Amino acid sequence: MASLIDCIALSLVPGLGVTSYWRLLDHFGTPERILAAREGELRRVAGLGRRHFAGLLSGCDYRLQAHEELLRLGRVGGFAISSDDDDYPALLRHLPDPPPVLYGLGRRELLGTPAVAVVGSRAATGYGRKVAFVMGEQLARGSLTVVSGLALGIDAQAHAGALRAGGDTVAVLGCGLDIVYPQLNRALFETLRIRGLLLSEYPLGTKPEGFRFPARNRLIAAMCQGVVVVEAARRSGSLITAQIALDLGREVFAVPGPIDSHKSEGTHWLLKQGASLARDVDDIIAELRGFGTLKVACTDCRSAPAEPALDPEATRLLGLLDTSAQERETLLSVSGLAPARCNELLLVLELEGLVELLPGDRVCRVAGSLADGQRHSGKR
Repeated sequence: MASLIDCIALSLVPGLGVTSYWRLLDHFGTPERILAAREGELRRVAGLGRRHFAGLLSGCDYRLQAHEELLRLGRVGGFAISSDDDDYPALLRHLPDPPPVLYGLGRRELLGTPAVAVVGSRAATGYGRKVAFVMGEQLARGSLTVVSGLALGIDAQAHAGALRAGGDTVAVLGCGLDIVYPQLNRALFETLRIRGLLLSEYPLGTKPEGFRFPARNRLIAAMCQGVVVVEAARRSGSLITAQIALDLGREVFAVPGPIDSHKSEGTHWLLKQGASLARDVDDIIAELRGFGTLKVACTDCRSAPAEPALDPEATRLLGLLDTSAQERETLLSVSGLAPARCNELLLVLELEGLVELLPGDRVCRVAGSLADGQRHSGKR
């Protein structure tokens, strides 16, 4: 078994990606031999050029960097495991490019539990947020670990639902474990590091750059028995996650949504392509057969999160919207707001799942939102 220090050291070599790591390992057998290899030996590895192994020939002491990484990790209460470790999730080995090292913060024992991923739109509608929360809650009650990506919207609600049920949940990050991203989910991040598990393939200090999130999504898909897409546009990271899951032989589920909702176009497309229908958690449990037993099959939404508190201007703007789409220019004229302020408030309302921004610069209120309830109750 390769030493953890050597695995971390090799993974820290600049210019050496995950694919190159495994290609070198196939050739040399151990990270120790790779770190000690000379240029002539490295050149014999098929498919690699000087740019791949320039870092190995730089003279840097990567083992010292690995020791320092473990010390920093220990100071924040984290841990690291290599792909040789018994705790390394067996399902991740199905990937053609599994992460050589995983960094974790929280409950290490969750790495080996049966899991289902719940993913979807960041700017989720109220409907999507409610469904994700209930899905997370009921999956956790069914003794399944809920896996997602700690993003705003669907991800956050799935994690929160699992926590509400007193269950298990894992957040896979696209950055180092010492970076809270997005900042709006800081409270959830702090809860997960105690009651759940934060997981990353990146060392501390790694910034949340855009290209890291598709890589993050492959881990979410791979480490679960199934992936549930709650709400997604036709072109979205959630559909990429679903495709990876299909390629790995995982079950993919899609939640139907309102037929006129842009945010449900992706899930409806998945259903047309043959994804399993997920009306409730019973549908998921039935398809997975044996991965956990659903203890409570309640499908109402009484445990869903309360509507957020809004400032007066946002509440007034929401009251001017209907579930039928209208032009943003029309809303701007009726509201009397400055364009910049109107756009700012619409973004807040979208992130809260209360409005949906549609193609053609149109906007509508989400059915079941705060304003909808106020209208039905006669309040303004």
